[in-house]
Amino acid sequence: MHKQISSPLKSAQQGVVLVEAMIAILIFSMGVLAVVGLQAAMIKNTADSKYRADAGYIAQQRIGLMWSNPDNLPADPSTTVSAIADLLPGGVISITRAGVQFTVTVTWQQPGEAQHNFTTTASIVGG
Repeated sequence: MHKQISSPLKSAQQGVVLVEAMIAILIFSMGVLAVVGLQAAMIKNTADSKYRADAGYIAQQRIGLMWSNPDNLPADPSTTVSAIADLLPGGVISITRAGVQFTVTVTWQQPGEAQHNFTTTASIVGG
């Protein structure tokens, strides 16, 4: 009878391939999770950018309306506030007059976020 004895080197190598495969799967999974996190951040930043662009458009549109019809400008130096929630989440537009200087501020707040503001100023003579 001839008995085979496995060498100590061969028995020490058993299971190494499995460990290497598990480490490779772990590294790959972390990469996939990082890509998913980047995509989520990109979607949030895209929405924020859209709201900022919309706020700028709304403010410039309101100033354009005041320029095009200066006879209907508010006479007293007060603040006019109106809701624009249908355009921006929690949106409010306020117009303040100081002489011929008009300040238009658009404010909005996304759920769970801090409040954002866009302000622009124009000089309009008339009214």
